[in-house]
Amino acid sequence: MMLSPIRLFGGTTASTARFATAAIIANSSGSSSCSSSLSSSFINQHNANINSTKRSMSISALSGFAGKHFISIDKLTNPELRGLLDLSKQYRDTYGKQSTVEPTSAPKPLTGKSISMIFQKRSTRTRVSTETGAVLLGGQALFLGPSDIQLGVNESMKDTALVLSRFNDIILARVFSHNDITELSKHATVPVINALSDLHHPLQTLADLMALEDHFGDLRGKTLAWVGDGNNVLHDLMLGGAKLGMNIRIATPVGYEANTDILETTRRLGSENGTKDVFTTTVASEAVQGSDVVVTDTWVSMGQEAEYAKRVKEFDGYQVNATLMKQANPGAVFLHCLPRHPEEVSDEVFYSEQSLVFPEAENRMWTVMAVMAAQLGKI
Repeated sequence: MMLSPIRLFGGTTASTARFATAAIIANSSGSSSCSSSLSSSFINQHNANINSTKRSMSISALSGFAGKHFISIDKLTNPELRGLLDLSKQYRDTYGKQSTVEPTSAPKPLTGKSISMIFQKRSTRTRVSTETGAVLLGGQALFLGPSDIQLGVNESMKDTALVLSRFNDIILARVFSHNDITELSKHATVPVINALSDLHHPLQTLADLMALEDHFGDLRGKTLAWVGDGNNVLHDLMLGGAKLGMNIRIATPVGYEANTDILETTRRLGSENGTKDVFTTTVASEAVQGSDVVVTDTWVSMGQEAEYAKRVKEFDGYQVNATLMKQANPGAVFLHCLPRHPEEVSDEVFYSEQSLVFPEAENRMWTVMAVMAAQLGKI
């Protein structure tokens, strides 16, 4: 039996689909298995074309992102958030270890571009992901630690911003105080990336949402439970979750609540995107009930080491373990931005099939690559 040739294009139309279906039926009278196989093949290709078109359209929303700072998730429009997530996935497809693209022939949109990385706080994932991601895109990232530059010793943040803007195309900063990010973005004449401050951690949120979309698909209507300190990681995650239509439930000990202004912004974004009102409690199991995602973070952040004993005592009952995970919905997953400590999450959960922590960590590279490329208009 001969089959009529059917040519598939990225812009497959409904009429093309009907023609293909008719051709399949007309040519398959002698073989139902052949018909089924061809039908399945066409449908899969058709769906792939649709998904590719949707991704391209969402990425195109970043055309106006060139030159913008990346400070916190609430500063993004919904289309910009969607575009950054889809561009991150596209970069993983192109540059990831599962890609069939030869690294030397892959696109290098950041050729000739450089990124200065100010690190007041040490990091594994932020430094490695940014330096590696910049190289994959053809650019160069320069690590500037506390002992490498004059910042905070003999030179102000304003002067540092003005000087680095002369040398580099992007300034990425991982700092203690959010005021430093604000000052840097005020005076820099190139785009600034907030790689962490005491108030926000937007790069982590992109990585988290990407991991969740990879696992669940559409996140609208899913419920995210936070168990732990109401810190910078929570702030952007609840902002991003609300933008994507996720319900937010939060458990924090007394005195460790999320920033009230950011909480109100989250409630507003949730209302705009059709979510339930943010639920807050001091009981971990209450927050986890009915959730699809359980997230925690370190209880003692860098610079808070002197409070270790006090904090561990006050976070008693907040460890994410198998018992707590049983309060969540069947199929619920676990996130942690790393590094983690045993008091925060048990090995049983951390290394289980429910845990997405290592794909989440990998996504830090794809997402910072997307932000850098979008800021430079190189998408």
